[in-house]
Amino acid sequence: MTTAAAPEVLVETEGPIGLVALNRPQVLNALSLPVMKAVAEALAGFERDAKIRAVVLSGSSRAFSAGADIGEFQALKDSGAAAQALDEHLARWDFIGSMAKPVIAAVSGFALGGGCELAMACDLIVASETAVFGQPEVAIGVIPGAGGTQRLTKAVGKALAMEMCLAGRRLSAREALAHGLVNRVVAPESLPSEAKALARRLAGMPPLAVAAAKEAVRRALDLPLAQGLAFERKAFYALFDTADQKEGIASFLEKRKPAFSGS
Repeated sequence: MTTAAAPEVLVETEGPIGLVALNRPQVLNALSLPVMKAVAEALAGFERDAKIRAVVLSGSSRAFSAGADIGEFQALKDSGAAAQALDEHLARWDFIGSMAKPVIAAVSGFALGGGCELAMACDLIVASETAVFGQPEVAIGVIPGAGGTQRLTKAVGKALAMEMCLAGRRLSAREALAHGLVNRVVAPESLPSEAKALARRLAGMPPLAVAAAKEAVRRALDLPLAQGLAFERKAFYALFDTADQKEGIASFLEKRKPAFSGS
């Protein structure tokens, strides 16, 4: 294990797994501009590192993140000032959603506003039984700005997304599981180990195939079926040019564990 730490964002590696943890417990891991910059930089570093094949993003037991650092909004007097100050900041959620490597959100406690959007920008969500999801921005006169209205609607459907974004309804972990927002719910004490176990499973898969499957699933959310099928078919054929495809087929036929190289 190697560790690099900044005061508010902790970054570690465990073999092929990258770990990023929000570390502002005194403000429920509020996502200030510097914190999100540090998170995006850590994830970008893992994206470039060939040794890292999956990432886990977590918070504390009380809060994954309770949302934006609202005090930073007070000086933004109009739409122009908000766009100028926040465009680069909000684009960091888009970057996370576009990463080739799989990112798992390990969510305990509050995941509200930008925190809920941060979890949804990840590919999979493992939730503690204490997790609570919500988009309460309307209560302070704004709406979600980092993908909340879009990703939430695609995950849970129009009716529930409307209630969450317009009326501030929150979802418990079990409700989030029932509505397809999270992958699984585990005991609070099991959350770190369960998230890492899932990351290790993903890290053991051929990286190019994982990246292609991720992109194909993402396209399914946005493209008409015929275009999505065309993209899937193209990606399927392209993987026949990879060494990992050859190794995967050979190891299956030879009944042995594959040794994927990422090429």
